[in-house]
Amino acid sequence: MAALAEVLAQIVGRENVRSGDEITPDLGHDESLGSEPVMPAAVVLPASTDEVAAVVRAAAAGGIPVTARGSATGLSGGAVPQADGVVVSFARMNRILEIDTDNHVAVVQPGCTLDELDKATAAHGLVYPVFPGENTASLGGNVATNAGGMRAVKYGVTRHHVLGLEAVLGTGDVVRTGGKYVKSSTGYDLTQLLVGSEGTLALVTEATLKLHPRPEHATCVLAPFATLDEVAACVPVIVGSGIGPVILEYIDMVTMAAITAHVGLDLGIPDAVRDAALAYLVVVLENGDADRLEADVTALGDLVSGRGAIDVFVLPPTAGTQLIDAREKAFWVAKASGADDLIDMVVPRAAIPRYLAEVAALGEATGSLVLGCGHVGDGNIHLSVYQKDASVRTALMSDIYRAGMALGGAISAEHGIGSAKMAYYLDLEDPVKLGLMRRIKEVFDPNGILNPGKILG
Repeated sequence: MAALAEVLAQIVGRENVRSGDEITPDLGHDESLGSEPVMPAAVVLPASTDEVAAVVRAAAAGGIPVTARGSATGLSGGAVPQADGVVVSFARMNRILEIDTDNHVAVVQPGCTLDELDKATAAHGLVYPVFPGENTASLGGNVATNAGGMRAVKYGVTRHHVLGLEAVLGTGDVVRTGGKYVKSSTGYDLTQLLVGSEGTLALVTEATLKLHPRPEHATCVLAPFATLDEVAACVPVIVGSGIGPVILEYIDMVTMAAITAHVGLDLGIPDAVRDAALAYLVVVLENGDADRLEADVTALGDLVSGRGAIDVFVLPPTAGTQLIDAREKAFWVAKASGADDLIDMVVPRAAIPRYLAEVAALGEATGSLVLGCGHVGDGNIHLSVYQKDASVRTALMSDIYRAGMALGGAISAEHGIGSAKMAYYLDLEDPVKLGLMRRIKEVFDPNGILNPGKILG
């Protein structure tokens, strides 16, 4: 490792290599629950793709594990390094290289954050619409995990907005995929193969992202319901109505009380309504025209009122923004309240009531508390699991994942597998699929140095 540190210093400059006591504790973990922090042997901060490629070549020559790191806001242990490995921090590769207003694309380096990109695109009346709930997250990390968020019901997730990538393979070779175009039938789609691969196939050093016009007007509507079945029944009707919500969320009553209390938000809901509500539907509509938005809000109110909503509240702009912000902080509320694990399962939208009923039964049978909210518009359910007994919790988590997969779902909708879900994934996933993925990894990373211990073990 001393020899490698010297090689790394020659590549990026000694001031951009950390080792020993220079490595701060925060570099050994992400935000996942239950993952043990691991201090790497070295941290390197490259400034260019050429430097990243040289670092990977040096690591490959010595069989040294390499873990990419952006803002480390992930929730699945994907950025937890190996003790004998090197962390490649993209803190210095954080620039917005281009905002192309003619082609509606942005070209960014992996260390650029969502907040930085949002401010830059706003100046041009454009928006990168993937907001996974943490604006300090890096674009490289979002690409690595195929991040989603509340706006996926309208705009889709990260993979729907990545037009092209520059990336360094496990051999140190550099590849460019895609470009400033929205369609191609030219060979295998390597861009989409790299999106969501969690740094196990390549290190992304540049991303070309699709932008959208930024709507000027938005309104948040809150509809309490007496049952979750009624919430779920409303969703396909809303999606099929042509109203086009940008956010379509459900929040159970316990989670609603917790997140609003966390930010000190009083929504002004009468006690009688709050006492009768088991779940809430949160809908955000947006439009470039204020009159059309008002008409859509009226239509939405009529629609949910006719399908069992106890009441309909059109929130003032400040309260609506605060509620969405509170919902995005649900993870921090769960963490502060002692949640032992997190689930971000996705199931077909129509299967949500059955899935949640099965989850509730599994929780009750094991004496566990399982609470949550979710992007009900796209079937993504976020659950916080409270069960201190590790063996009971592991069995419960496995049963919850198995129940969702039996309904046609998948283990992770947007957080990724990382190390936190890896054991469940390897146990429950189709072995033929796993074998194919391992062969793909061998091609991209023949020395097995890129983020080992993630996804495939």
